[in-house]
Amino acid sequence: MANPIHDPNSQVFRQMLVEARTSRGLLQADLADKLQRTQSFVSKYERGERRLDFPEFITIADALGVDVTAFIEEYRTRIVRTHPMI
Repeated sequence: MANPIHDPNSQVFRQMLVEARTSRGLLQADLADKLQRTQSFVSKYERGERRLDFPEFITIADALGVDVTAFIEEYRTRIVRTHPMI
């Protein structure tokens, strides 16, 4: 399996999470406080050093006020734009 740092689909996912956080004016530390986790937890998944499982993603989306269905739809749209043959 490709390293998640270099996997294009993972890069899209991570970029969308960063955009969701920054569009709400939150620093990594702010989100970490909401999650009751460390800032390094947020940093590691945003950089691809750590993968998120689905329950973690849902918790993060809730903390950011992100509609999970809309997020997934946007993810799929971006993936198709990035890889039209997939």
